[in-house]
Amino acid sequence: MSAPVHPVADNGPLLRIEGLSISLPAQADRRHAVEDVSLALARNEILCVVGESGSGKSVMSRAVLGLFPSRHVQPSAGRIVFEGQDLLQASPQHLRALRGNRIAMIFQEPMTALNPVLRIGAQIDEVLEVHQTSHQAGASAARRERVLAMLAAVNLPDPASILAAYPHQLSGGQRQRAMIAMALVLEPDILIADEPTTALDVTTQAQILQLIRDMQRKQGMGVIFVTHDFGVVAEIADRIAVMQHGRLVEQGLADEVLRRPQADYTRSLLAAVPSLTPRARRDFSAAPVVLGVKRLSKTFRSGGGLFGGPARQVDALVSVSFDIRRGETVGVVGESGSGKSTVARCITRLLEADSGEICVDGVDIARLSARELRPVRKRLQMVFQDPFGSLNPRRTVGQLISEGPIVHGLAANSAWARMLELLELVGLERRAADRFPHEFSGGQRQRIGLARALALEPEILVADEPVSALDVSVQAQVLRLLEDIRNRLGLTVLFITHDLRVASQVCDTVAVMHRGRIVEFGAVADVYANPSHEYTRALMAAVPGRQWSQLNDAANLEASRA
Repeated sequence: MSAPVHPVADNGPLLRIEGLSISLPAQADRRHAVEDVSLALARNEILCVVGESGSGKSVMSRAVLGLFPSRHVQPSAGRIVFEGQDLLQASPQHLRALRGNRIAMIFQEPMTALNPVLRIGAQIDEVLEVHQTSHQAGASAARRERVLAMLAAVNLPDPASILAAYPHQLSGGQRQRAMIAMALVLEPDILIADEPTTALDVTTQAQILQLIRDMQRKQGMGVIFVTHDFGVVAEIADRIAVMQHGRLVEQGLADEVLRRPQADYTRSLLAAVPSLTPRARRDFSAAPVVLGVKRLSKTFRSGGGLFGGPARQVDALVSVSFDIRRGETVGVVGESGSGKSTVARCITRLLEADSGEICVDGVDIARLSARELRPVRKRLQMVFQDPFGSLNPRRTVGQLISEGPIVHGLAANSAWARMLELLELVGLERRAADRFPHEFSGGQRQRIGLARALALEPEILVADEPVSALDVSVQAQVLRLLEDIRNRLGLTVLFITHDLRVASQVCDTVAVMHRGRIVEFGAVADVYANPSHEYTRALMAAVPGRQWSQLNDAANLEASRA
């Protein structure tokens, strides 16, 4: 673990949060979203605020700008002091003058934060125009030059093209860079970054972290960085504040908190971080191949025609081939756009491949009709990345899980009994059967999705990023559950993920995908220890906090032996 990435100024706090409490509505599961929290942020410091979903970290950080989720969630005690003024008592006009100008914010999902009908350049220009000050020229041409310079500063390719683009025309990493440019164009004193890298691939994440760190050093800002990823924390934090259930349970220098945590909750979070050291691989060489993919190809085409604009073609899969043996877990890793989810959807026939074979026990299911495919679907089930989006909100959990077996001919009473057994298998109470998906947490919904996939007693499970949106402790629970069920039921698993830490703990074999092709395939331990392809080496090098991860792995191993 290295020292803090830059020196922390010792000239008094730039921002003080004193005894802050923010009340929740009467029907909420607790009284306060944030309770009696006190923090200070120095100039030229990165303060990472960590905790699970519901810990209050985002509510606390957004309160600095007076951004509360509803009129029922409001501050009930405390102060937020900036330049001698309590921002909780500031007028709406004063807060508007501060937002973007002196205190700026980067949101977690740029696609929802950016205006979809305005070009990127117009949205950044609007910030300049609204906060016009003496050191910014008022002419639109001068503002345009400033926006172009800012887009170049955040390392966006061809700033002039980005200036004229709409948000949907940019990649996730480019949209995040555009939001950073918007937040920093007025050189604020404080930057609040709320989970700005959670949805990004490891290489893009590394670029964004480096960019924020470089801009912070250049402008001397104080940064409040909200995250649940300890790899990110190890990479950029000067100090760390840990929140649980709205309370601050620990704070201190990054090195101290990461190496010698004092709170039990902090220790449990650190212990739940997946290790980069692969688990021992089991030998499947004698097991039969249950899923064989041969020369699978898929091309997406768009545009063309009378009104469709210029024709575009993307080769999502290019002659992809691999085998999975009975009981084996094969991971598919790579960045967004590499083709890994397309592989999953083609294998499950949710998407039709252009060519190639998908053989289940020697039968090419790619050539089967919908009627012929029906019995195969019982044997090949999928767990989706977003359980809330894949679960019908109008049906109860019991109906959702029992529906598949009933459709495939099982009597309703037998399907219901199986559903109750599955709820217990995935760690939920039987009474959950009468509740609706929105009444559960993200981790619980993922368990429901897993139970629904298991209801048809499949032999092969395709899991597409099943834990990417979960907190580290919930993620660990779901991964343990998946491992337990795999061992008990003898499942064969295709596991799609962009998280190399998760792949190291779940998978026996790994396929690395890049631009629609498998560029490396082998045992996880072999690929991680000695990657042969330059793209795999780039992925491994981009994992945030690798040095800290090795120390944390060693500490967790020592604790388990004790």
